[in-house]
Amino acid sequence: MRNKYLVTLVIGTRPEAIKLAPVIKVFCNSNKFEIRVILTGQHQDMVLEIFKLFNIKTNKNLNIMNHSQNLNILFSDMMHKLNQELCTYRPNLLVIQGDTSSAFAGALTAFNLKIPIAHVEAGLRTNDLYQPFPEEANRRIISQISTLHFAPTIKAAENLKKNYITENVFITGNTVIDALIQESKKNKCPDFLKSKTNQDQLILVTVHRRENWGNNLKDICKSILKLLKMNKNAYFVIPMHKNKIVRNIILELLSNNKRIILKEPLKYDELIATMKKSHFIMTDSGGIQEEAPSLGKPVLVLRNKTEREEAINCGSAKLVGTNQTKICEESIKLLEDNNYYKKMSIKTNPFGNGKASALILSICEAYIEEDL
Repeated sequence: MRNKYLVTLVIGTRPEAIKLAPVIKVFCNSNKFEIRVILTGQHQDMVLEIFKLFNIKTNKNLNIMNHSQNLNILFSDMMHKLNQELCTYRPNLLVIQGDTSSAFAGALTAFNLKIPIAHVEAGLRTNDLYQPFPEEANRRIISQISTLHFAPTIKAAENLKKNYITENVFITGNTVIDALIQESKKNKCPDFLKSKTNQDQLILVTVHRRENWGNNLKDICKSILKLLKMNKNAYFVIPMHKNKIVRNIILELLSNNKRIILKEPLKYDELIATMKKSHFIMTDSGGIQEEAPSLGKPVLVLRNKTEREEAINCGSAKLVGTNQTKICEESIKLLEDNNYYKKMSIKTNPFGNGKASALILSICEAYIEEDL
């Protein structure tokens, strides 16, 4: 008989690792829980880098990722190996985060074994099944089978209510703010930024989403080249995703320009430091939309729809899609109109205050003790 409750966390991608790292830490510091951290291998090296940063050990790595593996094969491989894990070490609660294939596979495997599921970052919606793909479908299904729903904002909780999910819904804030606050205290500056002068205006660009592959990414790259001609003080830092579908287009269109720094994926602490030094950020990343308001950095969202409407509503972010004209117009305003810039750079964050992980721990503890 166990002396502690067993909680298993399934993690596949770097964003999941960042957002679950502070949750893992608070569970590890509790004397009531034993935890198992299972990696699927979806973002192998990048997840391990995050865990090294947060000093987290893993219990098992499923190593499921193969080059050019399609979603169905990826999903079936994960479910097969997760089933073995959860049958061998049956937890009192399975914790997953967000809307990735790893999160969906973890949730569905646990559901089929009648293991309760805690969904961190529940309730995000674009209400367009294919934007983003496959994440919008993943999170809708996860919500239907989860036991505990940790909504980061009031809007997310309202989305769950619209889907007739009203029990065990808790507004916790987003755990990414917990991680951000912890790491931003380090004030690290990457070496590649130290030579830049205060007159330069750094624009950080991150792009990787499936919906932006192909011509959309080409339009984003062409916008960057246009902006360099329109403003002589601007320069760009672009961490390139490991996916060759993304990387090859960036290398083809943006190499050999002195005002474009192409980098391998930045470590999380380096990314935060680069965000802090940035004038503004262009991204299709959900996590950066959540983090940037805490740093007072305006965000131009390289998507047509976002599930982080709170950032749009508070004025810290704007949707620009991949339209070259719109990207350039909004960028020039942020570079050259000081009043416009100030309106978007106020440090107010609708996504949390850094205490989400502790709240999630207390709710899980109360649920397990009551259930048992």
